Parts: sequence; structure tokens; C-alpha cells
Amino acid sequence: MIVVLAGGVGAARFLEGLVRVVPPKDIFVVVNTGDDEEFFGLRVCPDFDIITYTLAGLVDPEKGWGIKGDTFNCLDMLSRYGYETWFLLGDRDLATHIHRTHLLKKGYTIFEIAEDIRKRLGIECQIAPMTNEFVKTKVITKEAGELDFQVYFVKRRTQDTVIEVKFQNIEKAKPAPGILDAIESADGIIISPSNPIVSIGPILAIRGIRDALQSTEAKIVAISPIVGGKTIKGPADRMLQSLGYDVSPVGVAELYKDFLDVMIIDTIDAECKKKIEALGIKAIITNTIMKSIEDKVNLAKAAVEAFKLI
Repeated sequence: MIVVLAGGVGAARFLEGLVRVVPPKDIFVVVNTGDDEEFFGLRVCPDFDIITYTLAGLVDPEKGWGIKGDTFNCLDMLSRYGYETWFLLGDRDLATHIHRTHLLKKGYTIFEIAEDIRKRLGIECQIAPMTNEFVKTKVITKEAGELDFQVYFVKRRTQDTVIEVKFQNIEKAKPAPGILDAIESADGIIISPSNPIVSIGPILAIRGIRDALQSTEAKIVAISPIVGGKTIKGPADRMLQSLGYDVSPVGVAELYKDFLDVMIIDTIDAECKKKIEALGIKAIITNTIMKSIEDKVNLAKAAVEAFKLI
């Protein structure tokens, strides 16, 4: 089994390739839920939904999130009633959040609901939210103080300088069922090209997960989300800089160095190879920019092949 630690869009695109390289039933995805939020009384799980919509063939390919062809009639009406509608929830997308919230109120856990959703969408991969607890990522900014992640990310469009990141309720959080066992028994583990601070960071902060990564016999491969000093999507580059990390694959490797075996970096960052390997981490150079399905498959193949090189 291959275990994948995943955030949102970057992870989803990588998984599109991986399911074409590894049998989907042999993939166990651990998804960040630190950016979960409630809107209009509904529980929204952005990273989980991006991944499930992508693997189910429903995602809007241009945006990388939401459902292709979705409409926003409900939000338009809510706006007329005076509600803020900066977080875009499509009409079909809302059905997912209504279903999730309905099951939560009936006493089901987020893990159980995730299983229900992925099965109903015909997804063969196992997809586990990182925890059943409601952990919320908070960013402390220079300009606006403490913000909920979605306010920083969507409403304020990542314009603020992040000086600290906190995970509210993290001390109560335990890994969702099956995660620690999957890490222990995995044939290989992949850290997807997601933001290391607010996508992978919350997963690693769950009690027991980092220890499990350090002790597993499985080899661990990470794909750098930083290419040429920038991120392909999202604020990871600016976050790394404002938090004092090198904005390069080296900076990402530093965050994972206590458990990482291999870092896959883009050809444009070949000069980082020596610095990464000085950390005791093997560096593999290949194209990591996923513009086409062929790119996604090739990157997935490189990640799987990396297990054999260690």
C-alpha cells in the first residue's frame, strides 16, 4: 500500500497521476482538515472535497476546485438576503456539505462520512481525514492579527504577511482510524506537493503521526511544491519566507528532514540537490509541473520509482 499525505489542488493533481500508476485500492490518502470551516451552518472540508471531486472526475479543471459546470444560484439568493458570499459554494457542491452536516448531526464521525462520500462517488482509494476532531488552522498576520485560515486564504486573498501559524484544538486530536496502521505497514509513503506549513503541517501536528513517520520501515518520498523560488498555486512561497524558511526545495526538506528519505525537485532547482543531500536526504531531479495528465503520470512514476532507489 502507498500512503499519501495530501493537501488540496496540488495533491489532487498528483493523485490523478498516481491512480494510473498504482491500483487505486492500494492507495491510502491522509487528507488535511485544518482548513475545514462552517458556512451557513454547513461543514465544509475543502481539501477533502477537492480530492474526491478530482478522483471522481467531477472537479472544475480550470479552477482545480468545485464541480465543473456548477451554478451559484443559492449563493446569489443568500447575497440578496444580506449574507457574505465570499466563499464560493456551488449549488451541486452544497449538496455535499448538506449531506455531510446531516450525517454529523446524526452522530457520524468525519471519518465515517468521508468513507460514505468516497464510496458514493465511486472512488476506490481509501481517503481518511487526518482526524475526527474539528481542528482549525489559524494564521497570525502582521496586518490583521489572527485570522481563520479561509478568511486569510479566500476572503483576504493571502494578502497578509503570516508571522505564525496555529492549529486550534490540535492537542485533542487523534489520528483518524487506520492512519497509524497504514503508515506502519505501508510499502511506501509520499508527501504530496502541498503547502508544507498549512496543508502537510496540520497532519504532522496530529499526535502520533510524526512519530509514526519516523519509526516506519517504509521509505518516504516528498515532492517539492516550490519550483524556481515560487509555488505553482497558493501562498506557500510567501509563508515560507515570512516564517523564516528558505523559499526553495531545501526549505521544504528542512521541514521534513527528521523522517524524509527522498525529495523530488524540479529540473529548474537542480542546484538545490547538494544542499538537500547534505541533510541526509536523496534528491531526484525531474519535471514536477503538472500541466497535462502525462505530466501527472510521469511524476507519479518518478515518486514510485524513487522507493527503489533508496
